[in-house]
Amino acid sequence: MTEVKKALFVCLGNICRSPIAEAVFAHVIKERNLQDKWQADSAATGPWHIGKMPERRARSTLEKYSIEYNGRARQLQPADYNNFDYIFGMDESNMSDIRADAPSNCKAKILMLGDFDPEGDRIIRDPYYDSGSEGFEKCLKQCLRCCNAFLDKNE
Repeated sequence: MTEVKKALFVCLGNICRSPIAEAVFAHVIKERNLQDKWQADSAATGPWHIGKMPERRARSTLEKYSIEYNGRARQLQPADYNNFDYIFGMDESNMSDIRADAPSNCKAKILMLGDFDPEGDRIIRDPYYDSGSEGFEKCLKQCLRCCNAFLDKNE
């Protein structure tokens, strides 16, 4: 039996970028029929939104593209560093926070999701303070490109 690989997507509050990335990754692995090989989750570097659903515009953007998501915000935990194979940050600030909290015996590879963007757009768009949904659309499309490119290299 093949060991299931686990990917964790992390942003500041776990209500915009990381749940979109998690949902997109799960959608892509389903499209590729890899559900028996991969699992996804998401988390926040901070505690502000624990237990909350993703931001309204994040949910509506996922719905627009028929991508399912029913998770709730949670904070990155010490055990995550050894329970996951990959931990993806969305920007340099996330990466700094993730690395600062990583134990010395960390099993997970800590990577920036945007490093896999074939268009070279390294920072996953943070749409939280936007007035409309355009930033959420951009975030979703970035995550789609990055998740596909990552899986192309790691399938």
